[in-house]
Amino acid sequence: MTDTESDVNANVGFLVWRLSTRWRAVLDRALAAHGLTQAQYSVLAPLYGLTRDGARPSQRKLADLTGLDAVYISKLVRALEKQGLVVRAASTADPRAVELSLTPSGIETARRAIALVRDTRDRLTAPLGGNDSERTAELAAVLRVLLDAPDIAE
Repeated sequence: MTDTESDVNANVGFLVWRLSTRWRAVLDRALAAHGLTQAQYSVLAPLYGLTRDGARPSQRKLADLTGLDAVYISKLVRALEKQGLVVRAASTADPRAVELSLTPSGIETARRAIALVRDTRDRLTAPLGGNDSERTAELAAVLRVLLDAPDIAE
């Protein structure tokens, strides 16, 4: 192995980016059958979880939960709304806020997509023992530490 190959294989940022890119491509292909992209799924699935008890979360709450930029959330929600999966409405408590709910089609699409993604994620984590393995839980814990660290770039 060359020094360059060693440097690349030891570069955590590069490895995380490569893995993220690979997983996104796999999920995009899998979700295409449901008319979704991985990015749209990253909004639809959490929205499904938030609305199961009848709540109508704001776009801001969804952005905070997912860690995605509010402008990006808005763009993804608009695309899901055009597909007939999401309904956006002005909040009765704060007219500046937009509340979200799923249509019946959105609920069904979310359920099917969540099952598909869980199965796909199990295949992707198979080298670690699958979704429910100790090694996968350890990897998730390490990634959460990095994600929860203060952003020193600002």
